[in-house]
Amino acid sequence: DSTCKLCIVVDGDQTFSIDYKNNCFLKDGKPFQYISGSIHYSRIPHYYWKDRLVKMYMAGLNAVQIYVPWNFHEPVKGEYNFSGDRDLVHFLDLANQTGLLVILRPGPYICAEWEMGGLPAWLLETPNILLRSSDTDYLQAVCNWMNILLPKVKPWLYSNKGNIISVQVENEYGSYHACDYNYMRTLRTIFRSFLGADTLLFTTDGDTERALSCGSLQGLYATIDFGTDTNITKAFRLQRRFEPHGPLVNSEFYTGWLDHWGEVHAGVDKWNVSKALREMLALGASVNMYMFEGGTNFGYWNGADHDTRFRSVVTSYDYDAPLTEAGDPTEKLLLIRDVIKQVPSPCLLDLFSPQGLIKSQYLLTFEEMKQYYGYMLYRTKLPRELWEPTPLISPLNGVHDRAYVTINGVFQGILERDTALVLKVSGKQGDTMDLLVENMGRVNFGSKINDHKGILGDLLLGSDVLTNWEIYTLDLDGAIAGGWPHSEARRFPPADGRGPPAGPMFYMGTLKSNGVARDTFLQLKDWSKGQVWINGVNLGRYWSSRGPQQSLYVPGPLLSATQPNNITVLELEGAPECPRVLFMDRPHLNRTVGRSGGSAGVGSRHPGRRDPGDGVSVHGHVERTTHRERSILL
Repeated sequence: DSTCKLCIVVDGDQTFSIDYKNNCFLKDGKPFQYISGSIHYSRIPHYYWKDRLVKMYMAGLNAVQIYVPWNFHEPVKGEYNFSGDRDLVHFLDLANQTGLLVILRPGPYICAEWEMGGLPAWLLETPNILLRSSDTDYLQAVCNWMNILLPKVKPWLYSNKGNIISVQVENEYGSYHACDYNYMRTLRTIFRSFLGADTLLFTTDGDTERALSCGSLQGLYATIDFGTDTNITKAFRLQRRFEPHGPLVNSEFYTGWLDHWGEVHAGVDKWNVSKALREMLALGASVNMYMFEGGTNFGYWNGADHDTRFRSVVTSYDYDAPLTEAGDPTEKLLLIRDVIKQVPSPCLLDLFSPQGLIKSQYLLTFEEMKQYYGYMLYRTKLPRELWEPTPLISPLNGVHDRAYVTINGVFQGILERDTALVLKVSGKQGDTMDLLVENMGRVNFGSKINDHKGILGDLLLGSDVLTNWEIYTLDLDGAIAGGWPHSEARRFPPADGRGPPAGPMFYMGTLKSNGVARDTFLQLKDWSKGQVWINGVNLGRYWSSRGPQQSLYVPGPLLSATQPNNITVLELEGAPECPRVLFMDRPHLNRTVGRSGGSAGVGSRHPGRRDPGDGVSVHGHVERTTHRERSILL
């Protein structure tokens, strides 16, 4: 049933599927969005494979996309080489060890600016052979090659407990003159016979009608490729003509470009790359960045173009990629990493919201969602273009109690009960707007103890009532008690020295044991507002920017005297430039403020941040240092 979902289920625990009803991939039955980067093992010495994969993983990628160059493994007819720099299975194993899924592109043609597009030159020994067609000599050679290659990769399919989630058939075939559907049908049959009926097969073509018409085929999921100079909405609209349902996918999002001898070195602006990536991820699209590292055309492996004239590709395949030819990170990589960090991750929502999303035309309260404490996430799309900052309004004071607002992952500001009922926002039609809503505690005395939480009533964007909500209950305590984020510590990159971004963000660190576990007090000097967990136990809220309390009590039995103690901080507004916490031997409870509430005004971007005019006075011995105080950098 094409309106439901194509499910890939094989005896075991691992499944990968397309959910045609909800327009997404499903990984183990849960919505999944891949953020991938292309890397060519054939252009990188094998002793650097692990280094490059780890850097890609640390940048926030959850998948890599790789070509298999036929001529690299069968340079002479009938002689196969899968050792050293050609050890494909070892590369797949390293990617798996690193925690990266694999999108496999085995050709037989790959383009890739590689010699003859990966086709072996010995094919040309056959007079008048028609490459990339139903030519019997060509298809026989392809079948012989796939008989060697595909059995090697089959054990690495995700359904076989490996890490290959999808396999591409051919490559941008719609850009080739032949447009031979029988050829594509034959390849589909070959791939199915070796990899099974449940393997997710796909095609990739340029964002033109002709390319998709000739390159797509029933039973192969059609994806597209384009760069920063393309209208994203228009491109995905074209994909929708060929795949009305299923995930949006850009299989080659160009982070740079190739060079030919005698031409100016090509490049793509890093800001354009980060902007386009942010927009695609906000649409829920799965994206592969081509390239993430280009590498080198060692030996004679460079390809060439011939449109109006012959142009040979240079030896370096640096590609102006996020990782240089030598594997060094660039400013482009840092911007990409920031985009990935800030765009909400469906995988993270899977962790925080095991119940999954609830779709509702109108807003629902915490109680209606059966989430009684903590936080919930409300998500919708901007219904129109906001050319000028437009007021987001809670007309009936319905935000109970604070809402942290982001658009496409970029922090906009805060709506707060009784205090900040209006916040000006801007964005484009279709942008994703998230409101992380915090329950600050229910009224315990007086006539207002019927204190519902969440967003009560409508939210207005200018004069428009916002509808079509996706609502997530969030079990942060369960995830953190289960070991997150420290269990995935290698996933998160170290600070880059540019300062933390504004808005909700998790931070983690460890307090090394010193053989003693006594009562202590945790001070978050210069932090704003949030929540702290020690070894998975929720210590409670802090609100250092508003006060008066400046420290949290940590009972000694929560700490280990022999093992590192895990610290997790959810900062909601903005962490200090140097995010440190201080363990002290006495509390600090008496910071006083000159004005009641101490907020920075209606709809301010950084509520609670004070200037000297706010009348803040600090008492106590906060700055003293003794052997009983320990500073921890998160």
